[in-house]
Amino acid sequence: MKTLKDVGVGETVTVSRLHGEGPVKRRIMDMGITKGGEIHIRKVAPLGDPMELNLRGYELSLRKSDAEMIEIQ
Repeated sequence: MKTLKDVGVGETVTVSRLHGEGPVKRRIMDMGITKGGEIHIRKVAPLGDPMELNLRGYELSLRKSDAEMIEIQ
């Protein structure tokens, strides 16, 4: 299982599944990260957390702990 946490800068991936329960999963979906959505990794902070993503026409900063709940293709 490959997660968003494992993706390098400059890559574009497609979300295949969201892990997590209840409010955590809902918060990720409210940010626009849903199954089938494309995510482009713009950059990662110098210490590795957070990562900056482009999706659905906007930029989003996401913690690595949240990124590992997003399974990608």
